[in-house]
Amino acid sequence: MERAGAKRYETLTDWLRAQAGGILTPLAQWLGKLGFHPNTITLLGLGLAVAVAAVIASGRLTLAGVLLILTSWMDALDGALARATNSKSRFGAFLDSTLDRLSEGALLCGLLVWALPRGSMLEVYLIFGVLLGSVMVSYTRARAEGVGYQCKVGLFTRVERVLVLALGLLLNWIRPMLIVMVVLTWITVLQRVWYVYRESRQDP
Repeated sequence: MERAGAKRYETLTDWLRAQAGGILTPLAQWLGKLGFHPNTITLLGLGLAVAVAAVIASGRLTLAGVLLILTSWMDALDGALARATNSKSRFGAFLDSTLDRLSEGALLCGLLVWALPRGSMLEVYLIFGVLLGSVMVSYTRARAEGVGYQCKVGLFTRVERVLVLALGLLLNWIRPMLIVMVVLTWITVLQRVWYVYRESRQDP
């Protein structure tokens, strides 16, 4: 049973960030004292994602899974630093979202480089499906917000995709992992389209 007054979270991303606040906030305050800017952390996160993508492309999948888990927290650290240093900006939010898409694309491209020499065409098609679906998950939210709807709903957002990708790499379950990601990513796209449709039906 949900406790009275307990805060409800729309996505796993929101819940995880709330739980990690006790660790991220002191770290962010320390980085702020050292003079780090949130945008610097955002760019560093992209660089780490590209490095993990290179490890994936080299075929060291288990190592890549470990590295992905160790570096994925960077996605929340830039926001924590912005709040800790009172330096939140619209450009920072824009840059964060943009580089998140590039980071995810880099990881999937690394997987594509690994799959192509092995003649694994099904994996290639699945990677394309995941990449297009992840872009559509982000686009549907951005477009919904552009026409006035808050659209954070969805089963499979960025955090879930990263966790499943890391697990698939760790266990070397590439095909099952990609199938799960394709199905759940496109379900999320449909959830967001349906949400906006229902909300629009309430418009005058």
